[in-house]
Amino acid sequence: MSAEMGELKNSGGYMCGFCGILESGIDTIITEELLKKMCSVLEHRGPDDEGIYINKEGSPRIGLGHKRLAVIDLKGGHQPMSNENQSVWIVQNGEIYNFQELRQILEEKGHRFKTVSDTEVIVHLYEEYGTDCVKYLRGMFAFAIWDATNKRLMLARDRIGKKPLSYALAGNRLIFASEIKSILQVPDIKREVNLLAMHHYLTYQYVPAPYSIFKGINKLPSANILIWEKGNVRIERYWTLDYNAKIKISEKEAQERIIEELKESTRLRLVSDVPLGAFLSGGIDSSAVVAMMSQLGAQPVKTFSIGFEEQDFSEIEYARMVAKMYRTDHHELIVKPPKVPEILPKLVWYYNEPFADSSAIPTYYVSKMTKEYVTVALNGDGGDENFAGYPRYQKRKLIDKIVAFYKSSPEFLRALVEKSVEGKLLNSTFWRRAKWLVEASNLSPERRYARFMTVFPNSYKDNLYLPSLKENLAGIDSIDLFVDAYAKVKASDIIEKIIGADILTYLADCLCVKMDIASSANALETRAPFLDYKFMEFTSSLPSDFKLRGYTTKYILKKALEKYLPGKVLYRKKMGFGVPLTHWFKKELKDYIYDVLLGEKARRRGYFNMEYIRQMLDEHTSGIVDHTTRIWALLNLELWHREFIDNLRQ
Repeated sequence: MSAEMGELKNSGGYMCGFCGILESGIDTIITEELLKKMCSVLEHRGPDDEGIYINKEGSPRIGLGHKRLAVIDLKGGHQPMSNENQSVWIVQNGEIYNFQELRQILEEKGHRFKTVSDTEVIVHLYEEYGTDCVKYLRGMFAFAIWDATNKRLMLARDRIGKKPLSYALAGNRLIFASEIKSILQVPDIKREVNLLAMHHYLTYQYVPAPYSIFKGINKLPSANILIWEKGNVRIERYWTLDYNAKIKISEKEAQERIIEELKESTRLRLVSDVPLGAFLSGGIDSSAVVAMMSQLGAQPVKTFSIGFEEQDFSEIEYARMVAKMYRTDHHELIVKPPKVPEILPKLVWYYNEPFADSSAIPTYYVSKMTKEYVTVALNGDGGDENFAGYPRYQKRKLIDKIVAFYKSSPEFLRALVEKSVEGKLLNSTFWRRAKWLVEASNLSPERRYARFMTVFPNSYKDNLYLPSLKENLAGIDSIDLFVDAYAKVKASDIIEKIIGADILTYLADCLCVKMDIASSANALETRAPFLDYKFMEFTSSLPSDFKLRGYTTKYILKKALEKYLPGKVLYRKKMGFGVPLTHWFKKELKDYIYDVLLGEKARRRGYFNMEYIRQMLDEHTSGIVDHTTRIWALLNLELWHREFIDNLRQ
């Protein structure tokens, strides 16, 4: 490892879980037993150490619990941690990459440190700057700070949402934790399904913040802080990307800056006192990270790949190409369908909520394999959001052109098309697409785009929901959530507004959740150089057409990486981290999905039209309509009910 990396040793940092209770009632007690119970379900996040703090006197009462996976400063850094006079306490999950720089500034201001951990830096940063302390941090984090002097509780999440934090307001109590299942250990918290959150889940395949699947429990959104003070709660956003702050830069200069910034972001994430490696899917982003690690002298890089027997879903060929190029210590695993029914109930428990991104399966398995060799792994998450890498960005551009052409066509022709799709059974691809075009022509660009992300469109929900559920959710369109996010993005270019909205929604509430849960389930810490906020501020300042050039995604990133990666990796069709569920549902998993989705337990929920679900299953297994994402969403929802509502897991 290079000398410049060695200078950062002994920094502190943790992949952890924490929990806490603030009780503002009179004569109330927070017990160590309850906090230990809340910590017990976070064991997977931090198996190396446990800590509890409860204030012994005064009001309000505060109790903090912490589970730690030691990554750096293995002997120090026990949490909860306090300042010198124990007036400020903290529990934290994450890594602060600029903590040494901050520590030096704080020492010059007179602060004295007793550990070498980054967590202690946050404590002193809070003493110096109050709740603005979060604005100085560069890293991935969620934390809770109790200020005994001002009787103030501060909860915070990092800018991108890499580390989770949920909370519940129950009477005089504010309960918070890294995972919802920890909050559920508190006796006052009821396990009631939030039907609105379920409605949103069936649209997006995840429950978007601030909602949670449980009534009364919320998720703190990314780049937000929550302040409790004198019985009042306020939530504030402290950071937003600005796509309008463009810089003047040539393509050649941009390519050089991309490598420079990515290398620096990677360098900061190579600090560890335990073994370190990288996920290598064979795609551009993870391959770029491995290339940067190798350039920085991390030789040989330990790399880890997942594949499937179905070649259309396996990128291992390309992962091997990069591994060979950089002479990595490479490891592979092939996932087979019989493992899915075994792993799904376990995954549902780890995820706390129904979660239907099927790449959670390979992400879990690659994390499990990786943990056998290392404790920290770098990944390529964020490349698509920085450089417009998703195929749906191409599709949006094409659809907008088709819609514009359709709307400019003669009125009689449009009337003919609209009349033709009325009353059609729509059991053919042609008529479904024709109907979609008619509907899309009446939508704004952001609503059209949001429909690409939709698992169950409203028309499907009309058939799926029983009358009571339909009445309960009448008039609520989940796509409004994306439209609201789109409106908040500081950008004038449509594609950048869409990317910005994706960062606020899909990236924070789906991709980051997937990676955090899948890795922490295996006590593995993952780090994402592309999700460094300074790197993202730089890429947001680049011209839009550097990212999506015509219909070429990641245009400037591919150009920048031509010196570092094979053309076969850079200029092939994007595959994504998918799973061959479409095939498995027709064969190996066919009986399983019929049994789970049409069984008595599912029927008793009283949500859905079971005959419509049977119709979907029959259409899919016979090859008439591909319902893969809808079946997967329903399957995860039912299994979630069994784990968390039926209370089968003790």
